[in-house]
Amino acid sequence: MEPAFHPVSLQEQSEYKALLSQCPQITSDYSFGNLWAWRDVYGLEWAWRGGLIWIRQTLPHVCYWAPVGPWHQVEWSRRLPEFFRQEPSFTRIPEPLARIWEDIPGLSLEPNPDHWDYIYSVSELVELKGNKFHKKRNLLRQFHKHYQAEYVRLDPSHIEQVLILQTEWCLWRECEDSATLEKENEAILATLREWQGLEDVFGGGLRVEGNMIAYTVAEPLDSDTLVIHFEKACPTYKGVYQAINQIFLQQEAQGYTYVNREQDLGDPGLRQAKQSYNPVGYVKKYSGRLSL
Repeated sequence: MEPAFHPVSLQEQSEYKALLSQCPQITSDYSFGNLWAWRDVYGLEWAWRGGLIWIRQTLPHVCYWAPVGPWHQVEWSRRLPEFFRQEPSFTRIPEPLARIWEDIPGLSLEPNPDHWDYIYSVSELVELKGNKFHKKRNLLRQFHKHYQAEYVRLDPSHIEQVLILQTEWCLWRECEDSATLEKENEAILATLREWQGLEDVFGGGLRVEGNMIAYTVAEPLDSDTLVIHFEKACPTYKGVYQAINQIFLQQEAQGYTYVNREQDLGDPGLRQAKQSYNPVGYVKKYSGRLSL
């Protein structure tokens, strides 16, 4: 029997993270901060059953994400069919779980590169050494040459300024004409409104003459990896994106080896931007469907 689902809630985030830590691999999708941010956009729900947390999105259609918990301790060939009355489709399945699932009768899997997370070396993005970062270094130098920027670690006193910048950014990018940007804006606002209630989400910003010109929202994925959920900046400041990227990691990523900058969702411009920072690898994910 399919478990009873209910909306993702702040009150259960500690229990969720405890089970998430037992997954052999954690992708950007499954951090609690990401679930909360996109909860309303995707109509995300979850259910506790059999030592696992099952995640379901209901918008724009019903689809299941990977269950969260100790994957290697589950008899999947029995557990999956008994949970679903209708043939379920799955998305965002991390590669280690896909390898465990690949022999389940009736389950078809295929890689979904649009959802693969980009992984970067923290030290490379802080130091920006070598020819491959030549353009990034030049833009960063220009930024520091023309602007006296102040870095701040985001706390509740900064949220109003971040909201102002986000509103202005949406005007510059004409979010109202893009369903994708509208949804992202909704996710960002959901995060900022609940800033103090999200246990592990944190961020940094750059201010020039007291005005917030860039911000980053991040969260630890595990002891080695930090994930960047959102990064926005005022485009009239040349080099500002290179600045917030480098300065945030320099200030906040000490002790982390890698930074996960999430997926490109198949967008050519976003893909080019993410590749320009020279990823050292990808976290691969799969889609699937179970025939009962």
